[in-house]
Amino acid sequence: MALVFTPKPTPTVEIAGCDDLYPVNRIYCVGMNYYDHVVEFGSDPEEVDPVFFMKPADAIVANHEDVPYPPKTNDFHYEIELVIAMGKRAVNITAEEAEGHIYGYAVGNDLTRRDLQAAMKVLGMPWDTSKGFDKSATITAIHKASDIGHPKEGRIWLSVNGEVKQDSDIKMMIASPNQIVAKLSELYTLEPGDLIYTGTPAGIGPVVKGDLMEAGIDGVDTLVNKVV
Repeated sequence: MALVFTPKPTPTVEIAGCDDLYPVNRIYCVGMNYYDHVVEFGSDPEEVDPVFFMKPADAIVANHEDVPYPPKTNDFHYEIELVIAMGKRAVNITAEEAEGHIYGYAVGNDLTRRDLQAAMKVLGMPWDTSKGFDKSATITAIHKASDIGHPKEGRIWLSVNGEVKQDSDIKMMIASPNQIVAKLSELYTLEPGDLIYTGTPAGIGPVVKGDLMEAGIDGVDTLVNKVV
């Protein structure tokens, strides 16, 4: 029995400090997970639970690679995020067990067609077209937890053409990375190769062709991508 066409190669992410590559299985994302971002959207952080959605694995864009301005939008936004890279299968685990299942961490940008997202919200429809498009998930190399530990706090920031737009601390997450992994493990079987974008702080905004996005998280890495 043969495949009817040659499958695309598995998307991969570099691993800091070695020549190995991390094969991407699924990309999970978390929305509404920073106190200031929830307020930015006019909601009460005490009344909002983080929202889960997904991107396709081949949405990955490497550090220093260009990002194409996507079609069907006039409001293309950045969202700087801490990314969790899973290293061990997780099913119905607790937050206390989560770190034993995490391979490492990276810095990512959850790129968004904001106008499409707003339209879908009004209709009560899924966000797929606004979040899961081509080249919508930029990411640095993954840094092993055995090298950097499990980040609990640290500045998270993003600038556009040198002007800082987002500036917060990962300790301001509503659900911590461990809690996110535990909750997702109740909803899905998390596998090695799964990436989890953990949400963005306040300061989201648009970029246009020619803009340079630079972003980072203290103790993790710095992410640089140009919009073309």
